[in-house]
Amino acid sequence: QMQLAESGGGSVQAGDSLRLSCTASGQTILRNSMGWFRQPPGKEREFVAAISWIGGVTFYGDPVKGRFTISRDNDKNTVYLQMNSLKPDDTAVYYCAAVRDYGPVPENDRTGASGAYDYWGQGTQVTVSS
Repeated sequence: QMQLAESGGGSVQAGDSLRLSCTASGQTILRNSMGWFRQPPGKEREFVAAISWIGGVTFYGDPVKGRFTISRDNDKNTVYLQMNSLKPDDTAVYYCAAVRDYGPVPENDRTGASGAYDYWGQGTQVTVSS
């Protein structure tokens, strides 16, 4: 059973940067594609970024393309989300999720509701003020 723990959230000003971390325990992430989602206040959860388990192919939601970068360090069992040029619209709870073993990134899953993500973290709050 995999447990995921996000960290690195906080309150920042528009234009600042943050790096979120998602550390897994219980099993290695070596076989898992990983994703980041976010849920803004009063809105539906939305896809942010994902990285495949093989090849490290990355995918991004349109609102974050060119500003956010997802990466992984399998040796540290950790996935990162580097967020630059933050905007107030980026304010949300950010969640890390893991796809089932050997599963590809579900490219059409824009809310995390496809069932492809087997494990979820508790989330970390990011607040961006103008």
